Order: sequence, then C-alpha cells, then structure tokens
Amino acid sequence: MFTHVDHIGFAVNDVEEGIAFYSQAFGLTDWERISLPDRHMAVGVARLGDTLLELIAPTSEEAAFARFLRERGPGVHHIAYRVDDIRAALAELAARGVPLIDKEPRPGIHNTLIAFVHPKAGGQGVLVELVQHQH
Repeated sequence: MFTHVDHIGFAVNDVEEGIAFYSQAFGLTDWERISLPDRHMAVGVARLGDTLLELIAPTSEEAAFARFLRERGPGVHHIAYRVDDIRAALAELAARGVPLIDKEPRPGIHNTLIAFVHPKAGGQGVLVELVQHQH
C-alpha cells in the first residue's frame, strides 16, 4: 500500500521561528512557505532527499491541529505515506476495519490528494496521512 514516506509533519507555534531553528541548527535553508487561510494554517516545507519536512502552525484556533498543539506542545504531528491510488487505499483500510478520519480524499499541497487515518487505529497513537501525487 505505502510506496515510501512522503513527509513528516511537525506542529510548531510559529513557522518562521521553526524555519529559523531548522536552518541554523540543521542547515536546511531552502524553505517554501505556504499560506492556507481556508485551513487556518501556515506551512513551511523543506526537502530532505525524497522526503519533505513540513512545519505547520495554526493561524487561528480553528485550525484542525490547534488543540493538539495547545495540549501537547510543538513536536511530531503526523507521518505521511505516499500511495499510488488513495481511493483504493482508503477502501482497503475501511474493509480491514481501520478507523478513518477522511473517507474521501481532499486536496493537499503540491497538487496532491490526502486523507487521514485516525491516530487511535490499532492503538498506535500516530496520525497517519495518505498522500497521492497527481500527475
């Protein structure tokens, strides 16, 4: 089902502060900044080989992960795996009884379709994102 790790998402309080830290501490200096006002979030993205590092910061309390950040603080928010066919992957997971947050894919950044698997799936406590790159 998974072809490889697409990205790792880190919840941060401030994208610019996160970018400054990753740039100074780890030498990652090529960042793309993306504003998603409809999702109440700001995003900073850096490529590390074939994997993206994604820093996400809420721009209001309406952001889906604002509560996560408030309760847990900054840190790893989700891991995203690339799939070839997101609809088939969602159908397969549903057939296996895996709890889904998204039953249908929705648009993501960089011309992708995304969907989330519930973090309580299998008692793992990890929010999993499925990503299909559209051509």
